[in-house]
Amino acid sequence: MASPTRRGTNKGRGSAKATFLCRTGAAQWKPVDALSLKGLAKVYPNGVEALKGIDLTVREGEFYALLGPNGAGKTTAIGIITTLVNKTAGKVHVYGHDLDTHPGAVKKCIGVTPQEVNLNMFEKLLPTMMHQAGYFGLSPRQARRNAEKCLRAVRLWDERNMLTRTLSGGMKRRLMIARAMVHEPKLLILDEPTAGVDIEIRRSMWDLLREINERGVTIILTTHYLEEAEHLCRRIAILDRGEIVVEDRMERVLRQLPEQHFVISLQQAAKPGQKFAGFQVHWRSRYEMEVEVPATRSLNEFFELLNVAGIQVLSIRHKTNRLEELFVRLTMPDLPKLPDREPGSALEQPDAAKV
Repeated sequence: MASPTRRGTNKGRGSAKATFLCRTGAAQWKPVDALSLKGLAKVYPNGVEALKGIDLTVREGEFYALLGPNGAGKTTAIGIITTLVNKTAGKVHVYGHDLDTHPGAVKKCIGVTPQEVNLNMFEKLLPTMMHQAGYFGLSPRQARRNAEKCLRAVRLWDERNMLTRTLSGGMKRRLMIARAMVHEPKLLILDEPTAGVDIEIRRSMWDLLREINERGVTIILTTHYLEEAEHLCRRIAILDRGEIVVEDRMERVLRQLPEQHFVISLQQAAKPGQKFAGFQVHWRSRYEMEVEVPATRSLNEFFELLNVAGIQVLSIRHKTNRLEELFVRLTMPDLPKLPDREPGSALEQPDAAKV
């Protein structure tokens, strides 16, 4: 994978395929509960009920999305799991360790990357990693060994003697992931890990996170980039006002949408206004159409109708992100529908104040 922050160079890549710290051999691995929440509740002194007795289970090895609008309770839940916030009621177990009786064991199982960049900007990368390892009781020799492995894994080994403040935004994000992994945690919690980076860097970081997960590390992801969650995660929970409104495998959750909307580009010009039984079609031009596929029909059925009509397809894509559409329906049911975005419309023009 090319370096996600420096075009045209291979600096910091280490080996062709960097290796993250592995816990056990594949033959010995058996899935267990990485995280178990039972009746987890939190009421703040001002009376705000942030969590209303939620139940949640994350299995070992999963890439899990914990989503919700601002104020849904995500930050509170993560704060409790990581021992930073005291719960009001309920039970928390991390890899079998009870948070109430063995908080130290829980901490050792977890690595966290916060949304805010909280690195020491006047410290070099290698000391940053060594100090983090020391907090978890690793010997200097083991800390040095783990630091090198993690920095190589995130393609930052060549930058180990640079000051953190000289790194690009994407490099700082990767350093935070390496720092969270240096003590060999079994569970990695990522709070907006790609916030503030451009599309190219974000997609490169997706490859990195997928590699970490494939090596056996359980990952819980919170993000406002819903495309990111749909692309990476196999299971999902959506929190709203302190309650879980949906929790299931990603593909099952997406099936709750009553219909899907696609944009289809054609190889040759067609007659606008042509209709297809059972499907609503809006022609954007002679070469492009939008089609609504109801839950009772399939996209293959629509393709069969196109084939009968002699219409050949050049490309197809979802009109909107499916998870985003479902997220809005579940958490903002009264939100008025936004107008469709046409290519080049005012809705797609950059805000002059942000340019």
